[in-house]
Amino acid sequence: MGKAYYDIVGSDNRWGIRHDDDPTGDYSSKEAAFEAACAAASNAIKFGHEVRITVPGNDGSETNLGVITN
Repeated sequence: MGKAYYDIVGSDNRWGIRHDDDPTGDYSSKEAAFEAACAAASNAIKFGHEVRITVPGNDGSETNLGVITN
């Protein structure tokens, strides 16, 4: 079966999901993007795909959930 890889990516205080090298979505937090990726991954599992979700760690300029703190 196929592979379904979801990478959570951040840019300009917003978050998205890169799937098949195509960034999609516009989420206000890393957590919201992760939850959307989990929903998509759940569907991929039903079709027998190998699934991977990656989420970047905290770089210190945001909260652990990916919201910018100023």
